[in-house]
Amino acid sequence: MYESLLELDPVRINFSASGMHAINIILGFIMFGVALDIKPAVFLELIKKPKSVILGLISQVIALPMVTFILVILLSNFITPTVAMGMILVAACPGGNISNFISSLSKANTELSVGLTATTTLFATISTPFNFALWGGLYSNYIDKHSTRILQPLVIDNAQMFQTVFILLGIPLVLGVLFARFFPKITQKLFRPTQVLSIVFFIVMVVLAFANNFELFLKYIYLIFFIVLIHNGLALLTGFGIATLFKLPSLDRRTITIETGIQNSGLGLVLLFNPKIFPPDLALGGMLFITAWWGIWHIISGLGIAFYWNKKTKISRNLINHNKCLQTTV
Repeated sequence: MYESLLELDPVRINFSASGMHAINIILGFIMFGVALDIKPAVFLELIKKPKSVILGLISQVIALPMVTFILVILLSNFITPTVAMGMILVAACPGGNISNFISSLSKANTELSVGLTATTTLFATISTPFNFALWGGLYSNYIDKHSTRILQPLVIDNAQMFQTVFILLGIPLVLGVLFARFFPKITQKLFRPTQVLSIVFFIVMVVLAFANNFELFLKYIYLIFFIVLIHNGLALLTGFGIATLFKLPSLDRRTITIETGIQNSGLGLVLLFNPKIFPPDLALGGMLFITAWWGIWHIISGLGIAFYWNKKTKISRNLINHNKCLQTTV
């Protein structure tokens, strides 16, 4: 398995300036679409009941990167260092753009979902560079001390990463909130189409990334599939476990589970594409494959969870209605 994953590392993605602009615009559009659903009233409601918000932030910003670090250490004999760093990069990203949509389908607390996505996105300007530097650095030290395998030097310009995250997430988010505030009628018409287009555009990003390496992707997808399956499953369990441990309401547990398990891997891809952050002479194909497939898989796993919880909610409502009918009859 380790030797097979090594074959992914030489894969390089070289975009022209126009190609990079296109990728950045796509991510900006995705974040603009997320912001259309953010209203100041949502934050006011969340401030009144801060417990779920605080636990959601702890789950996603603190617990997930830490759990990911433990996972890559446990798998260190089976995965390459670049695959491990890809997993750490994904865990350092904020909540994914489709988490609000998945929460809505799951009959979860949508207001909490929107609030957490917005908050983690705003925090990402600091938390993403910090978590990647912290846990990536700890992993590098572990490999140096406990393994004969070589981790190529990976020095990241945190200032450049901060700048990139701020421009690609912060500015579209602010513009989206302002647009929704001043053009509410247009926003209502644009919101659903924007959500669908966001998913389509993300898939376009992945296709662009693998356009010249599709055969290699198909050859090793089975390895990447199981790694991401385990990682994403653990992320979902982390969110659900923390929410359950602190006895949050059922709908809040669903939301925190989804928010922790759906990451903005689109941001991870854009960071990997940026030569000022990850120099193109580095062989980081493993990071690329993990990050790209995460973005596809969390849509599938999210929709699966949404289907299960949606169906469970309908069954519960039917039982309640049935019992009410029996009581009325009696």
